[in-house]
Amino acid sequence: MLDIRDVTIAFEGRPLLDHVALHLDDGEVVALLGPSGSGKSTLLRIIAGLIVPEAGVVEIDGVDVTAVPTHRRSIGMVFQDEQLFPHLSVADNVAFGLKMAGIQAGDRTRRADEMLEMVGLAGFGNRQIGRLSGGEAKRVALARSLAPSPRVLLLDEPLTGLDRDLHDRLAGEVAAILRRAETTAVWVTHDPSEADTVADRIVRLGGPPGLVACRS
Repeated sequence: MLDIRDVTIAFEGRPLLDHVALHLDDGEVVALLGPSGSGKSTLLRIIAGLIVPEAGVVEIDGVDVTAVPTHRRSIGMVFQDEQLFPHLSVADNVAFGLKMAGIQAGDRTRRADEMLEMVGLAGFGNRQIGRLSGGEAKRVALARSLAPSPRVLLLDEPLTGLDRDLHDRLAGEVAAILRRAETTAVWVTHDPSEADTVADRIVRLGGPPGLVACRS
């Protein structure tokens, strides 16, 4: 349901992504693994529509979205720093995308409660963002991204900044949440053990042109 074909882009005259090709089936979680500067986050932003490639095609459900604006792609994103709104409650953060989509207040509340329960934060709706632990903030960011039921979820090193024990525990829990939600996802990381925990398939970026799958 996600197809990337011959995507090419250069940075300061140096090819960063050279005829990259990648396919994801519906509900599949793929980890992009590679060192800093290998183009992982750039590819994620091309899928999201935040960067337009110099060549190549991005398709979602068989539709060419290469020139389609981000807000019309049914894409969700989870960033390294969560980007939660500190002036809004947890529930209002989770429901933010639904509000922007014009969903009625009652339906937003029900969906936010459903998502918070899914990520293990039932009863946290009225809590302020500043009162959350690092792991709780990561869960809220995930709930917010899943609330609008995106066709593809993009996660850019979403567990950065956590201590190792919490990182490893949350990696397994988030992977379970994605599968429970049957979410198609691309997860960027430089950590092989994280990739092995969260992904159905690992794809390594860097080295020869394109992408090479290293585990199914």
